[in-house]
Amino acid sequence: MTDLSVTTIQTNIYWEDKEANLIMLGEKICSLHQQAQIIILPEMFNTGFSMNAAALAEDMNGPTIHWMKKISKENNVILTGSIIIKEDNVFYNRLIWMMPNQQMGFYDKRHLFGFAKEDQFYERGDKRLITSVNGWKINLQICYDLRFPVWARQQSNETSIAEYDILINVANWPEKRNHAWETLLMARAIENQCYVIGVNRVGKDANNQNYIGNSCIINPLGETLYKKSEEEDIHHTIFKKDDLLNIRSSYPFLRDRDHFMIH
Repeated sequence: MTDLSVTTIQTNIYWEDKEANLIMLGEKICSLHQQAQIIILPEMFNTGFSMNAAALAEDMNGPTIHWMKKISKENNVILTGSIIIKEDNVFYNRLIWMMPNQQMGFYDKRHLFGFAKEDQFYERGDKRLITSVNGWKINLQICYDLRFPVWARQQSNETSIAEYDILINVANWPEKRNHAWETLLMARAIENQCYVIGVNRVGKDANNQNYIGNSCIINPLGETLYKKSEEEDIHHTIFKKDDLLNIRSSYPFLRDRDHFMIH
């Protein structure tokens, strides 16, 4: 496991305007001065959190996937964030994990936000995606997943005390529930002894929801290493392996956790 460099992009999102969002995000990424191995975008970064799935969905060969391939390859970076995907005549809020070699993984949002009727328009996923970069294992989740600790819990592993090292959550989390956002990010970091990266948006959408961002990076002790409120921001962080290993060896709490499997 070597050091890992990550850039988070907290941005406003043009409502249901994919072309404008991809141009805007492409300009932000191409203007970066620091080289990252991973760039993280918010949930539904090309449309905003919309229930207009039928009009906005793409397939896995659509223009946003092609844009991600292009940006990832040209900048030699892993690019991730969620978009609306249609597959087998149903719609998914799907996080794409795009690598510079054009290979990709994906995670379909497990917990659909029924309060906004997301469950009436989208199909929920049933598989976690834990990927690996430079020896760091990374668990990928979307917004409302954050409220469900079992889905994020470090499970039993015969070969390692920890199933993953970083939890990434991409979100459109509104200002009115910001206290829950920050509290849950810290809780997931403490209980799983991992870094947590929460990437949220700013601005106001067509549903009159206001977003203040508060994208955060939390260390395994629950301490906030980065937080930005109210405005757009691009932040670069280098995660060091010794910091993580020292915390886990000094406080071996994961050894005492309950062992279970998610079915």
